Amino acid sequence: MIEVTMPRLSDSMEEGTILQWLVADGDPVSRGDELAEIETDKATMTYEADADGLVHHVAREGDTLAVGTPIAVLLADGEEMPVRHLPSTDQQPDGQPAVAPTPATAVVSPPATAGGGRPKSSPLARRIAVAHGVELAALAGSGPGGRIVRADVEAYVRQQQNGNGKVDAAPAPAPVAESNRGTITRTEPTRTQTLIARRMAESRATIPAFDVSMDVDVTDLLALRADLKAAGRVASVNDFVVKAVGLTLRDHPRVNGAWRDGGFETYERVNVGIAVAAEGTLVVPTVFDADRKPVTEIAADTRALAERVREQTITPPELSGGTFTVSNLGMFGVTAFNAVVNPGQAAILAVGAAVPRLVLGEASAPAQRSVMTVTLSSDHRILYGADAAAFLAALRERLQQPLLLLVD
Repeated sequence: MIEVTMPRLSDSMEEGTILQWLVADGDPVSRGDELAEIETDKATMTYEADADGLVHHVAREGDTLAVGTPIAVLLADGEEMPVRHLPSTDQQPDGQPAVAPTPATAVVSPPATAGGGRPKSSPLARRIAVAHGVELAALAGSGPGGRIVRADVEAYVRQQQNGNGKVDAAPAPAPVAESNRGTITRTEPTRTQTLIARRMAESRATIPAFDVSMDVDVTDLLALRADLKAAGRVASVNDFVVKAVGLTLRDHPRVNGAWRDGGFETYERVNVGIAVAAEGTLVVPTVFDADRKPVTEIAADTRALAERVREQTITPPELSGGTFTVSNLGMFGVTAFNAVVNPGQAAILAVGAAVPRLVLGEASAPAQRSVMTVTLSSDHRILYGADAAAFLAALRERLQQPLLLLVD
């Protein structure tokens, strides 16, 4: 017998929720087969079997369990289920009362096919399907292994709408109370949103953060980016920022570290997390070795990671190992903001939009330049004002000489 426990799918994961079993109780599985979809503090991920055997569920869909808690067992042929792993109808395996599935869990359960199985689909695709009354069994998946993804459901919805087919929207949250503020409507957060809220509150309560801002002239960077685009090499401003951050972290190792357990930690690799907005949540996938990769490779990585975040197919390794984070709201027209330091890191960089400004050029003549504000929020236990200022000054120098970012 092999015991399958709730896995640690991210650096900060303490517990997870089983959204869906992908194999029926008693079915045979092989190493690498998908067992279950698990919601963590960062994203919904698919967990694969580590060995062969007949799977027997110990936990139910909707159960929220701590890392290391048994969720299933794998039995060899002829092997019987131990009594201690037989689930009761009213208790979880740890003896606690069973946790009823939340409304969010019920939403993500897809309909069964005619053969009694479930069509493979991403959690986001299922949510969209439920919202529009779409039966997943009627769709053909374009994802890996025929998996139904967001684009498949949205294409079907558009087809129905264009053909005057009726597609019903999901019901709006019901009003729950009246007050002098009018009708109050309460919507319960998803588990991921709840855990993000807890992590951010933990950061504000335990990390003595301070903020340092600096303006960067990105006129030459924008011109270089336009030239690259014309040559068929697409890279965003944020890709250049990630590359410049990677190189600057290499020269400022304390910023590429953290205060942990009463001491300083610095990290050999430079792994930059990029904040990506997903459906009602925020996920931070990692660009590994950002100091060593060319800008064009970083651009390809970030596009692929962002797409997997939105499709909810991001994998645990892609969400772990970050040593620093970049959060960019410039695409929304935000010129400057302060970000929240992620626990386990020394700092986070907030990037604003590039805006035109009149500055004094040669012979004190006014000239229009594109200026971008960057703000470093730092943990004061490991970084001090001079450290933050030196880091930003070095970062600014690199961004203002963008050609060097293509050769480093």
